[in-house]
Amino acid sequence: QVQLVESGGGLVQPGGSLRLSCAASGFTLDAYAIAWFRQAPGKEREGVSSIGSSGGGTFYVDSVKGRFTISKDSAENTVYLQMSSLKPEDTAVYYCAAGPTLTLVAGTISEYGMESWGKGTLVIVSS
Repeated sequence: QVQLVESGGGLVQPGGSLRLSCAASGFTLDAYAIAWFRQAPGKEREGVSSIGSSGGGTFYVDSVKGRFTISKDSAENTVYLQMSSLKPEDTAVYYCAAGPTLTLVAGTISEYGMESWGKGTLVIVSS
């Protein structure tokens, strides 16, 4: 059974850091493109960062560039999103998704091709 499980969310003060984890089971992450999406209250879900399948590169949307880092531990079959210098506008439910292809459109990460999704983890940035 293909499954993605996110963890690591929580309450953090502005300027703080969190590391989100996306653990996969039932398939090998190396064979898929992985992306992190987020959905803030009252807003549409948006792609945040992605990492390609084996040998693939990383991508960040402008709003998180320089603050977020995506990485993959193949041995653990887990993808991480290290988030630093967090801002209140980073508050959202964060989801990881996996698919055979990654589609970038005009500087954004498309949900097209993302076949498996986790249930999300909530990040709240507030003082």
